[in-house]
Amino acid sequence: MNTAALRRKVLELAVRGRLIPQDPADEPASALLKEIRQEKARLIQAGKLRPKEAKGDSIIFLAADNCHYEQFTNKSLPCNHLIYQSLLFTGSTA
Repeated sequence: MNTAALRRKVLELAVRGRLIPQDPADEPASALLKEIRQEKARLIQAGKLRPKEAKGDSIIFLAADNCHYEQFTNKSLPCNHLIYQSLLFTGSTA
């Protein structure tokens, strides 16, 4: 196996969480994102954060092809509502 292939394999294993034993108590990222959104809503309600400053979230969702995608909702991004799939899962070498 050449160096480039080895690096790709290590990265793939790392992204999938298979390099080290996983903690069964860890919550999925979706739970953390939900907590972040709830905290932002609480800060807005308390007057510590303006609604305009709270924008810029992204939405991560599981599509029918069983891959996770991210949709950006930040209006300041040049590619508004950009949806992408990780290069690791598309097989692209870009």
